[in-house]
Amino acid sequence: MLKTKPLRMASDPSGGAISSWKHDPLHDVIAPMADHVIMTFPAEPLRFERRTGKEFVNGKHRPGTVTIISSGSSSRWNTDQPANVIQLYLPHITLQRVAHEADAAAPDDLVERSAHPDPVTSRLLLSGADALEGNAALDTLFRQQITDLLATRLLVAYAGSPVTIQPVIGGLSPTVLRRAIERLRSDSDVDVSLAALASDAGLSRFHFCRAFKESTGLSPHAWLRQHRLEQALNMLRDTDDAIVSIAAALGYSSQTAFAAAFRKLTGETPSSWRRRMR
Repeated sequence: MLKTKPLRMASDPSGGAISSWKHDPLHDVIAPMADHVIMTFPAEPLRFERRTGKEFVNGKHRPGTVTIISSGSSSRWNTDQPANVIQLYLPHITLQRVAHEADAAAPDDLVERSAHPDPVTSRLLLSGADALEGNAALDTLFRQQITDLLATRLLVAYAGSPVTIQPVIGGLSPTVLRRAIERLRSDSDVDVSLAALASDAGLSRFHFCRAFKESTGLSPHAWLRQHRLEQALNMLRDTDDAIVSIAAALGYSSQTAFAAAFRKLTGETPSSWRRRMR
């Protein structure tokens, strides 16, 4: 769409994709997209013009604003300065699935907006575009959760008619919770996707996530990240294994990725934490 490659992209085959772009000034017609596109601009304000068959908008993107472009929509854009932009590509079928799981009516389309103040959606997009941790199980679970959260938010705010998400009533039963935790604690090659966890529980992805958090106080991704940290602490304290070996045993793609994730959670590098605890 922007005639350049994204800086990074994280995709969920069962949901959508979030990408981070940096592009030059734009003066072009953007062809219709197969998916809904939700955009936020995390850095400096960006003045723009957007012209569709229905309207002309002359405005300014600021941090905390979003632009909603429905699938099949085309418009001409004019911007006079380079820009950083985060985009969510959301298939309509994902929106329909989340609506069905939330017991809400699926919208025919999304209401389009340009530079609309919406710090909630903007923060979710920024979270989804953050550098991932280099751990396949954690990263997959995170992408699936953030995509479903964004789809839920779009249903509530941009479905064209009010959508009410019912509150959680109770968590998982002890047996179902135990099965979910056993799967999350399993070896790194075991499927810990939301689809697998929800299927074990006999629930939709939407209801499983809400019930799991009600039971544990944490989302499935946050629970697994905390579990991986506890494993790392035990291995660093109780063994002489090399840090690169610990990283591999916990499913991290490299020692660098493990060290960055560890420091993000503890404020220390693995080696400095190990020295301090011995």
